[in-house]
Amino acid sequence: MNIALVHDWLPFMGGAERVITNFLELFKNAPIYTSVYNKDRLEGILKDANIYGSFLQKFRSARKDHRKFLPLMPTAFETFDLNKYDVVLSSSSSCAKGIVTNPNTCHICYCHSPMRYGWEFYYEYIENSGKFKRFITKYIMNYMRIWDNVSSDRVDYFIANSKNVANRIWKHYRRDSVVIHPPVRSRFFEVCDKKQDYFLIVSRLQEYKKVDLAIEVFNELNMPLIIIGEGPLKEKLVKKVKHDNIKFLGRQSDDVVKKYYREARAFLFPGEEDFGITSLEAQCSGTPVIAYGKGGALETVVHEKTGLFFYDQTISSLKSAINEFCKMEFNSEEIRVHAEKFDEEIFKFKISNFVYDKVEEFKNNKKWIVL
Repeated sequence: MNIALVHDWLPFMGGAERVITNFLELFKNAPIYTSVYNKDRLEGILKDANIYGSFLQKFRSARKDHRKFLPLMPTAFETFDLNKYDVVLSSSSSCAKGIVTNPNTCHICYCHSPMRYGWEFYYEYIENSGKFKRFITKYIMNYMRIWDNVSSDRVDYFIANSKNVANRIWKHYRRDSVVIHPPVRSRFFEVCDKKQDYFLIVSRLQEYKKVDLAIEVFNELNMPLIIIGEGPLKEKLVKKVKHDNIKFLGRQSDDVVKKYYREARAFLFPGEEDFGITSLEAQCSGTPVIAYGKGGALETVVHEKTGLFFYDQTISSLKSAINEFCKMEFNSEEIRVHAEKFDEEIFKFKISNFVYDKVEEFKNNKKWIVL
């Protein structure tokens, strides 16, 4: 197959970037089309991949903070000429699915989420914005929602990364999808028999991640909390810290993160995620997860076996779950076995089968009748 990969953006490594890495391992030498990228911050085979950036790649500010250029993203993807490809496999949580293909090209979209900031999570994103920014944003998002909905018709087959996302795809696009959970590199992570006393968060520091909720709780509990990750809210979150029990480590290498995963007493997952690969990475390390009981966490965490749920994003609810957790014991090996069900080799097997099956179906599914 002459296949192209499309991804929203590649300025750093994250859960979605692990997915595109697995795609590239399956379809070696396939080019990657994306809005902006930074090879210095990519890892593994992505560093040597054949990556094509849009016109936004020319702007240094776009490579530094792609979010500011969201209104230009639809145009960025629509300007790619992909007519020479038989198959396009897009990885999208924003605009990548909006590429234009010809009638003979099969477009399969692996959807991490319909555009979060455009639909029901819009209100969380603008919650702390100033009056003028909210005024401008509501008009931009009106345009983005229309484009997002219309561009979903350009996809021939949808894959959802979770049941949670499949429901959202149906809600916003009225399209069916097949669920294939994202991959976790289970072989990379190790179980540690001797746990340390700290709790752990590994996350982008953004509004919907609810790291601020965890900080408020640990300000009261005065228990050790380690936060790994960068993001636009870092300065604001640091100011919320009242005691030296909470430490920000910033962005860390994979080996350092792996160490903290395996030695943590528990992993905190306070936001509502579409899926949430970090909770599985923690479980691959034999570490139980305390998660908000909504969204993708319901598909990755087994209550009272691999972790605990709390059901309100409030200080009292999370605090109560942590206190309950401290009274319980968990089996690290059982937690690890559960997480291995999401291993990247299983993911690649399912993706490969789906792509080849649907391409064959696409070829045989004629949409015209000659009279």
